[in-house]
Amino acid sequence: MTATTAPQRTNLLGMTRQEMEAFFLSIGEKKFRAAQVMKWIHHEGCDDFAAMTNLSKALRQRLGETAEVRGPSVVYEGTSSDGTRKWVIEVENGSYVEMVLIPADNGKRRTLCVSSQVGCSLDCSFCSTGKQGFQRNLTSAEIIGQVWVASRSAGARRDSSQRPVTNVVMMGMGEPLMNYDNVVPAMKLMLDDNGYGLSKRRVTLSTSGVVPMLDRLGDELDVSLAISLHAANDTLRSELVPLNRKYNIQTLLDACRRYLDKSDSARMVTIEYTVIKDVNDQQQHAIELAEVLKDLPCKINLIPFNPFPHSGYETPSRNQVMRFQRWLDELGHTAPIRSTRGDDIDAACGQLVGRVKDRTRRHERYIQSIQLDAD
Repeated sequence: MTATTAPQRTNLLGMTRQEMEAFFLSIGEKKFRAAQVMKWIHHEGCDDFAAMTNLSKALRQRLGETAEVRGPSVVYEGTSSDGTRKWVIEVENGSYVEMVLIPADNGKRRTLCVSSQVGCSLDCSFCSTGKQGFQRNLTSAEIIGQVWVASRSAGARRDSSQRPVTNVVMMGMGEPLMNYDNVVPAMKLMLDDNGYGLSKRRVTLSTSGVVPMLDRLGDELDVSLAISLHAANDTLRSELVPLNRKYNIQTLLDACRRYLDKSDSARMVTIEYTVIKDVNDQQQHAIELAEVLKDLPCKINLIPFNPFPHSGYETPSRNQVMRFQRWLDELGHTAPIRSTRGDDIDAACGQLVGRVKDRTRRHERYIQSIQLDAD
């Protein structure tokens, strides 16, 4: 006798409002059921249909047979001495990705750094994440599942003043705009009142500069934008951020201006600038940076390089970073220095690595290059 395979259940976790409404219509239910179930999932952190008491018993039973709310599995959770929390979650195919929750303002602001890919499809030379290689894009359920896990761990609450997650930044593992079709639905859930109800000013997408997708993003969403720049001339930036060879600095900044022009409110772009000793931390670099950004409404986040083994780069002294900040200030640019958070649990910027089944063999080549240098 041939064994029958149970039909695969539909995971509702990553569905946008429109997708959820279409699902309920497809099973003969009214559209308003979508809002009810979304609130149970995202407001209450509920994954048990039987507990969704404002649904009929028959519908709860039917959902239990045909659907599921399946979030990622947590394999590690740690808290830094500064209060930063890191989770390692397992996704399909046995890979791990990481996410980080950073408290600030005496706990009033809790920013979740969310990953978008297993590894990273880019290979920025100063980033430990990129050296792990790349396996695949995360699904929308795996992306929003990170917000769901963090919210559940602290107890999801409807009261916005008590939200476990107040801000989300797409700055974890991966390049978000290389996973556009999954990142955008997840971000829509972050903004949706039936999802996490975050203000568009409290949701930020960080990109190294995938210009065509940045233009497309401006047509679909109006969220805060951060640009991983790290250098103000194309020669140096192409060395640090290889994507620059395809979309150079001027092309990228022009796309940023187009993005701001589409916004319905006054916005600024956040420029992320990792300060690396003797690479991009000299006065001439500050002058170049101020010049290239002079016509772009922006602020500059200075990020001291977070070291990882065999990178070939070093962290500049605190005094040198402060000198670089002073030079920019004298040239008319606001440039706060980002505090290094969670480095004792490898949760700082550029340190997220997870466990990647690297189909690009980039990590293997990186290890081989280290061994050759040692010889």
